[in-house]
Amino acid sequence: MATCWQVLWAYRSYLFAICLPIFLLPLPIIVRTKEAYCAYTIILMALMWCTESLPLAVTGLFPIVLFPLMGIMDASEVGIEYLNDTNILFIGGMMVAVSVEHWKLHKRIALRVLLIIGVRPALLLLGFMLVTAFLSMWISNTATTAMMVPIGHAVLEQLQGSQKDVEQGSDNPAFELQEASPQKEATKLDNGQAVSASSEPSTQKSQEHSRFHKGLSLCICYSASIGGIATLTGTTPNLVLQGQMNSLFPQNGNVINFASWFGFAFPTMIILLMLAWIWLQVLFLGFNFRKNFGFGEGEEEQKKAAFQVIKNQHTLLGPMNFAEKTVTVLFIFLVVLWFTREPGFFPGWGDTLFANENGQSLASDGTVAIFIGLIMFFIPSKIPGLTQDPNKPGKLKAPPAILTWKTMNDKMPWNILILLGGGFALAKGSEQSGLSAWLGEKLTPLEHIPPAATAFILCLLVAIFTECTSNVATTTLFLPILASMAQAICLHPLYVMLPCTLASSLAFMLPVATPPNAIAFSFGGLKVSDMARAGFLLNIIGVLTITLSINSWSFPIFNLDKFPSWANSNTSQCFPSLPNSTEPGL
Repeated sequence: MATCWQVLWAYRSYLFAICLPIFLLPLPIIVRTKEAYCAYTIILMALMWCTESLPLAVTGLFPIVLFPLMGIMDASEVGIEYLNDTNILFIGGMMVAVSVEHWKLHKRIALRVLLIIGVRPALLLLGFMLVTAFLSMWISNTATTAMMVPIGHAVLEQLQGSQKDVEQGSDNPAFELQEASPQKEATKLDNGQAVSASSEPSTQKSQEHSRFHKGLSLCICYSASIGGIATLTGTTPNLVLQGQMNSLFPQNGNVINFASWFGFAFPTMIILLMLAWIWLQVLFLGFNFRKNFGFGEGEEEQKKAAFQVIKNQHTLLGPMNFAEKTVTVLFIFLVVLWFTREPGFFPGWGDTLFANENGQSLASDGTVAIFIGLIMFFIPSKIPGLTQDPNKPGKLKAPPAILTWKTMNDKMPWNILILLGGGFALAKGSEQSGLSAWLGEKLTPLEHIPPAATAFILCLLVAIFTECTSNVATTTLFLPILASMAQAICLHPLYVMLPCTLASSLAFMLPVATPPNAIAFSFGGLKVSDMARAGFLLNIIGVLTITLSINSWSFPIFNLDKFPSWANSNTSQCFPSLPNSTEPGL
């Protein structure tokens, strides 16, 4: 018979969802100010996000109800935050990403790069990390990991010497390139640990192969998270930063755009990726670098077998069809338009062709993304492509478009769109209620701490917090507070907001921290201790790398040495104390 505690545990989500709002009610009842009302909403949503008693997107809808009823914001003002320009950029970016994924262009890129890199142990790790990081810059980290992990495990089977699978060619059951869910691929051992259904029993594996097996799984999921930081649309926290900057500082002059973000984050990603490769190589392959790079080893047959698997699958893809070529051209065109719209160091097409009377671009990165996405609905996937309609004999049927609404609707993460909107509404509510100004006053003692130390400590705090909470929720909660703190201590807001946004992607220690971690954990025969051991030092390396980037090449990109005029709403005392600070930091 179930005990009382078992019943309570089973209903814990309902209990949290009901009790948390009641438990926090004394705050708005006793302190009857807009600041307290907004604090009640933020604390309630933070606890809901941390406990996941409600779906994250459902919690993101709270401001639509609470802010108007509490007199913080008008309902129409709250609603606008759920579909602002940053959310439009997210939709447009996802339209292009869905097209790349639908036509398997990412698979072709992955296999081609692996053929170039080769299958020697250290280079194999590097190849998978480079491919995964590149793909995750443009499509979702989860989809990238779900595709790359089965490829990696099929190659590992051949490295282990399974000649029989090679002879079977395309019938190799271990090499499933479809983005299957880990639930379908994983099986349970007696100890409850999930491993790949295609992997051999652990008793038959050598210790060396088992370690390489784990290392490859981790390198894929880690590089997916690392690669996402390189582009503005690569991972959702980056868009949270852009949206909150535009919400909290409307006069910032579009300081965060695709070009400026790429100039700052791409070098950071490359350095962190290389350091992660070295660390994982040492941890799982050892210090024998001559052996790691495959020199003087007698396992050529296994390496040839693994290489043949990749080659066979690349051959099975056949030549690029019209749809793949079209998506490739449109994707390249999109990136070029993003970089040249408002690059900063030379006049872009947005500044010259589509500018207002003040010389500011009327088009945004979201405009460009939606434009390319719309084109994909206009172009057929085959030319010529007329076929007989199976439902209407004798009538011709045109091929589907490059992107159809059904494809987009099935793969578009609408929940993330709502979650983003909830975060932007929170940031706007914090500003209009006066909570941001109140927090800024309370944080003024931090001005006595060196800015570099402040950024490092906050970055480390966010990296720890994001291990247990969604990275989107983490940035949503922290960024408005960090913006208020920066205003209070006369520090450029981006000096603390940028590193903390990047740090929210450093979730390397726990399987539940990110979907890529969960996929690798279910496929890779990993233990929690394996991921925690590898991820702990990688978190430290990540924080140090971000600290290096924010204190070096980010200064000329964002003018971080000045306190900008657009951040001066509540801190007019900053300008007299800072030399050469009467101009905006743009």
